[in-house]
Amino acid sequence: MLSRRRRTLAILSTVLAAWAWCAAAAPAQDNVKGAAPALGDITQQLQECAVVQALNEQKVASTPETSSITSHIFAALFPGSPAVNALLATLYISGPPNFLLALCPPNIDPSSLSVMVAFAVGGLLGDTLFHLLPEIFLGEDEHDKVKFVMVEPNKNLLLGAAILAGLITFVAMDKGLRIATGHEGGHNHSHSHAPEVGSEVAKASGIDEDEKTALRARKAAGNGAISKQTKVAGSEKEVNASVKLGGYLNLIADFTHNITDGLALSSSFYASPTIGATTTVAVFFHEIPHEVGDFALLIQSGFSKKAAMGAQFVTAIGAFLGTCIGIAIQEFGGNSATADANSPGLLGTSLQWGDLLLPFTAGTFLYVGTVAVIPELLETGPDKAKELRKTLTQFAAIFLGAGIMLAISWS
Repeated sequence: MLSRRRRTLAILSTVLAAWAWCAAAAPAQDNVKGAAPALGDITQQLQECAVVQALNEQKVASTPETSSITSHIFAALFPGSPAVNALLATLYISGPPNFLLALCPPNIDPSSLSVMVAFAVGGLLGDTLFHLLPEIFLGEDEHDKVKFVMVEPNKNLLLGAAILAGLITFVAMDKGLRIATGHEGGHNHSHSHAPEVGSEVAKASGIDEDEKTALRARKAAGNGAISKQTKVAGSEKEVNASVKLGGYLNLIADFTHNITDGLALSSSFYASPTIGATTTVAVFFHEIPHEVGDFALLIQSGFSKKAAMGAQFVTAIGAFLGTCIGIAIQEFGGNSATADANSPGLLGTSLQWGDLLLPFTAGTFLYVGTVAVIPELLETGPDKAKELRKTLTQFAAIFLGAGIMLAISWS
């Protein structure tokens, strides 16, 4: 009888203990489910795994860290936070190219910048293909750590859509400016088409043709052809009004484009210091022929040299505006690396608004480096030998620009 009671008490005690353990474990499990760690925390926990630590040791042993000259230069130029570095980069790409305009003669021929434009194309495409696109889809490599990429098909689709959105945005800008100027060839995008516009402006202003016509009119003045000369002068004045409008439209396009430059710099520095530095280099080399080409266009549109330089400095404000917008998006829109796992992502993915800024700017770079510039490089003249030498020089400049971007990041 006693033993039966003991067995019954033992069974009851066991049941009560099991119930108490389950009751205590349930809230803990709910807490785990309710506070899922962010992706950055998961990555940190993976680094504590013994297998991952062994892989880290193997990576460090197989690829010893080297300190290059460029890394020291970048560290000196960009010593602060991503926001501070982005503002410094904007200052670097806006100031020196505009000050160089003081050394440019007012009658500079924009078509003479084709080799510099080709170099800028290589830099832009190299930065996009070697730095931005790998960073967008895979992230940046770390010397002492292996990285794991969580594959999300919808995430990759959204990133690709953001790249397409950047490209289409510039197509719309270019098309709108062509429609606004009313020319079939159009007022092309300010990034690189200023040289082409400049040549078209020179043609549209009728400098060569009207000079010849005026000369004929002077020779025929004694024969009563003064009325014809007056008619030519009136026609030239009317065309020049359209050309001056093209100059102002170019300033608007330049200001808009500079905003996208600022967005590119801010998103790059928030991605990583290396990506930000290489993007700054690419944009800097691209800004030189861009600013000189726009300067020549403004001169041909009737601006004085001082007024053209002042206008270019005003458009540089757009770059700082774009940088501030990009910083605000990154700070308040967040990104997937810092967002909480429970925070809603875009369309069911882990992406945040800040993650779409870098692919958007990559799309704009693809447009500028291909559609907006390459047609200019494809133009040829009647002298085959001269054009062949010019083409070889342009290709060498493209490979040099892309090679510099590759060498900067080569480990």
